[in-house]
Amino acid sequence: MLFWILVAVLTAAVAVILLYPLLRGAKAAENSRAGEAAVYRDQLRELDRDLAGGLITAEEADYARAEIGRRLIAVSAGEPGGTPKPARHHRVTEAFVLLILPVLGLCLYVTMGRPGLPSQPLEARLENPGNDVAVLIAKAERHLAENPDDGKGWDVLAPIYVRTMRLNDAAVAYRNAIRLLGPSPIRLDGLAETLMAVSEGVVTEEARQALEQSLTLEPNNPRARFYIALSMEQAGRADEARRAFEALAQQSPADAPWLPLVNEHIAKNGGAAAQPSAPDGPTSEDVAAAENMSAGDRQQMIRGMVESLDAKLSAEPNNFEGWMRLVRSYAVMNDKDRAADALKRGLAAFPPPGEQGRQLLALARELGIATEGMTQ
Repeated sequence: MLFWILVAVLTAAVAVILLYPLLRGAKAAENSRAGEAAVYRDQLRELDRDLAGGLITAEEADYARAEIGRRLIAVSAGEPGGTPKPARHHRVTEAFVLLILPVLGLCLYVTMGRPGLPSQPLEARLENPGNDVAVLIAKAERHLAENPDDGKGWDVLAPIYVRTMRLNDAAVAYRNAIRLLGPSPIRLDGLAETLMAVSEGVVTEEARQALEQSLTLEPNNPRARFYIALSMEQAGRADEARRAFEALAQQSPADAPWLPLVNEHIAKNGGAAAQPSAPDGPTSEDVAAAENMSAGDRQQMIRGMVESLDAKLSAEPNNFEGWMRLVRSYAVMNDKDRAADALKRGLAAFPPPGEQGRQLLALARELGIATEGMTQ
């Protein structure tokens, strides 16, 4: 009810503001016409005095009286120049301001607005942010300001900062998460990539140290291996960089999304593109056959390899690297349903409370795979 009272008061105030110039103008015009009429009446009286005094003839007096009378009638009709000015113009404008404009605004609000929606101050929006990323970040920041030792909060906020291009804040969040929860390949790689983004692609010393620590935890981590090879290239150590890129290519699956980029760097450092030979990857005969395949046949071959890996993991689920590769492969193939199913089965073998389960969830979030209901 208070809302509609405020609407009525605001509508009345706006109407007064809009009508004031019209009413003021009408009053001024009325005063001007009254003054002109008084002048013409004085002229008539003066004309009678001139006639009585013999200053003008009766014929001249009649002519002048007719002209003054015409002007007096015109002024009394509302138009000093002799052209009657209808008052209807102002009346239509006033009616529009008082009636049509408020009714039109109310109809638009009822049609397009949500009058039944209760107001939500910032506090309420922080409690129920929905999909508003800015509110989610504000809620997380407020929580961490009150609980700065919440490592999980920093761990969740860091990649969100990266997506919103708040890179310096992301680096701080990754450092806090590593300090409070301990190092992990996901956190260390995230910190390194954030530092490289801040330095416009240069692998800084701090980034390289984070990558090397990541490799001690996960020796076959392709992201860390790629960036360390890139740091060698940036330092001018072309032979070392080429060998590092070739080793990464040899151990990558055939459908690895990073493989084309790795081969570009191999060629850039004076080598020839390598062929992958990772576990569950294609044989040399498969590679030779794939070179002569059409794009559709090559895609079918890759899908067959991924499905073969899927079958092996179903029979032997205790293979963390296999689940990571399977989830990523389905995501690269844009098969989000199978990627989500693979994630669910991988989490059954490596539950979320463990470090490997958290890495699976982090990979899913990175790839845009829904994780609702899988975090427990």
